[in-house]
Amino acid sequence: MKLGIVGLPNVGKSTLFNAITNAGAQSANYPFCTIEPNVGVVAVPDPRLDKLAEMYQPEKFTPATIEFVDIAGLVKGASKGEGLGNKFLSNIRECDAIVHVVRCFDNDDIIHVDGSVDPKRDIDTINVELILSDIEMLDRRIDKTQKLLKGDKKYQTELDFFKRVKEALDAGKSARSVECTEDEAELLKSVALLTNKPIIYAANVSEDDFAKGIENNKYVNSVKEVAASEHAAVLPICAESEAEISDMDYEEKAMFLSEMGLESSGLDRLITECYSLLGLISYLTAGKPEVRAWTITKGTKAPQAAGKIHTDFERGFIRAEVVAFDDLMACGSMAAAKEKGLVRSEGKDYVMKDGDIVLFRFNV
Repeated sequence: MKLGIVGLPNVGKSTLFNAITNAGAQSANYPFCTIEPNVGVVAVPDPRLDKLAEMYQPEKFTPATIEFVDIAGLVKGASKGEGLGNKFLSNIRECDAIVHVVRCFDNDDIIHVDGSVDPKRDIDTINVELILSDIEMLDRRIDKTQKLLKGDKKYQTELDFFKRVKEALDAGKSARSVECTEDEAELLKSVALLTNKPIIYAANVSEDDFAKGIENNKYVNSVKEVAASEHAAVLPICAESEAEISDMDYEEKAMFLSEMGLESSGLDRLITECYSLLGLISYLTAGKPEVRAWTITKGTKAPQAAGKIHTDFERGFIRAEVVAFDDLMACGSMAAAKEKGLVRSEGKDYVMKDGDIVLFRFNV
């Protein structure tokens, strides 16, 4: 999973990115690596994986990972190539989802590029550039569909839908805001519009505001209004606190979060929100050689899940031996779980569940 972090200057975008990547680097259990200066790969925290590692003492421990990209270079006119506009837009196009950091704090020492804090205006600044790029792309698709319509009337429905999306874009609305049937949603995916990508608005507040509670924060509520209109998620976060947490050991971090009235860090909450937004779950494989998490989409059937490990597993799929994580923990071992009949043999139509521990049987 690849997430692009976007935002205007001085909103806390780079602070958050640095905190995220440093958290990965400092974590003892979870690996982190830097692919480029602005790309960090962070492990997905999963307590279930830790428990399996305690049980199996594996030679290798491999959590699921998320790639964060600190996307820079946005200025007004990016859609026309201003600044690093074209690179900025192509970087977003490669991401599965967008984390849009929005400034929701007052601080006279940190100058806002537009002179004042106004989340709606800031969101609009970036969204306008994405919308302008999408209009250009959608116009090309509409032209193509109109040509196809001359030879086959079945394309009329497709054309009507694309024109409806174009009307929304022309009105300054994102493609996400357009109500779609399932078939239309699939059609929209085929155009790869930037404003159709799932988005999380990270409402960056100050430590003081976070400690007081963000329910009555006018800036956060402003972000929530925008998000509600375009089926987006909002995650209040304090980039400053995340930067402090990233240097702490486990016990210090737990104490700090407790004082803040939080059960988990902003990074953990961001990852959880991303999984939910993208409809992702994890299944687990466990044994002495390796304990590992595999990310799949909700609704994935066993053979396709097996294909995540190797294409041969899917091609030669016979069955999946499955035990629920909680059942395995309650039994204390795979042998005990089998004795109690909790290890099931599932076929090709089995839909994978979050936390399934699986051994795939195949023959090629």
